[in-house]
Amino acid sequence: MKAIRLVAPQKFEQIEIEEPEKPGRGEALIRTIQMGICGTDVSCYLGKFPFFDYPRIPGHELGVEVLEVGEGVNNVNPGDRCSLEPYFNCGECHPCKKGYGNCCENLKVFGVMMNGGLCERSIVRADKLHPSKELSFEQLALVETLAIGCHASDRGNPQKGDHALIIGTGPIGLSALEFNRLTGATITVMDMSVERLEFCRKNYGVENLILFKGDGSEIEQMREITNGGFFDVVTDATGNHHSMSNALEFVAYGGSLVYVGITTQEISFTHPALHRREIDLLASRNALPKDFPRILRLIEDGTINTAPWITHRITMAQVKEKFESLIIPESGVLKAMIEVSPQ
Repeated sequence: MKAIRLVAPQKFEQIEIEEPEKPGRGEALIRTIQMGICGTDVSCYLGKFPFFDYPRIPGHELGVEVLEVGEGVNNVNPGDRCSLEPYFNCGECHPCKKGYGNCCENLKVFGVMMNGGLCERSIVRADKLHPSKELSFEQLALVETLAIGCHASDRGNPQKGDHALIIGTGPIGLSALEFNRLTGATITVMDMSVERLEFCRKNYGVENLILFKGDGSEIEQMREITNGGFFDVVTDATGNHHSMSNALEFVAYGGSLVYVGITTQEISFTHPALHRREIDLLASRNALPKDFPRILRLIEDGTINTAPWITHRITMAQVKEKFESLIIPESGVLKAMIEVSPQ
């Protein structure tokens, strides 16, 4: 069967691989229909992601069809449309036993630390499949992105009436925005792109928009928006070490800073800036199993509208030719989908 493998930074190859075996106990055979391209895939392509080894078949934002199930599987059936929770945790280590499987000591993320879904068929753990009878395969492929933002929002835990700042309005920043707004917090977004800020205004009704210029004017806007108190929760979704280092300046006394973006470079700030305001500094990694069914229901009932998200579509056969063009800022991509298998 066909697959696309990333053999080195900026080098894809189309290959033929063996068909998977029949699913064993607790497993399911799935067919990938749609795969979302996310920031992790881009970082892996550019050689910047710390947990990725080459060669590897990428693909973890997936809308899939269940083809066959193994013994003991009762949460899904052949024919089900599902979103994949791609975090394959061990269940035995200290964080797993405490309920933090998202940061399992032995974590294997599908498409990152193990071969993923940019192939026609795969065997996966059935407990990581989340079915929906209503959603399209493209919507199902968006659930994992939304789960990252859901978990990041839960980490920051904004309350009704709080001021919350989202830095970076790519898919992960928008995912955090989706869930921050459900808390009743007053939302502000900051980005370097006028177009992305306008997207937030048009689709989310966000009026507090800050265009980052790096000239200090942002601080004055923040003071005006928050009446001088700055932000109770700041979520940095940029993955840029300069932004992540500076984000501390925007946090209110007693506030929280959540890093949901990831960088391989050092982040630095003076300790008094953290200590004086007693800031909670939080990392947010992956998502939790409970996030997936919650998101499915929120899309199904219309609370989350996925219609504006997908801006570009390609087929599996076009990946080698078109992937590069989808990751440059000039492309205007918000979320691109790869049709891996025709429906």
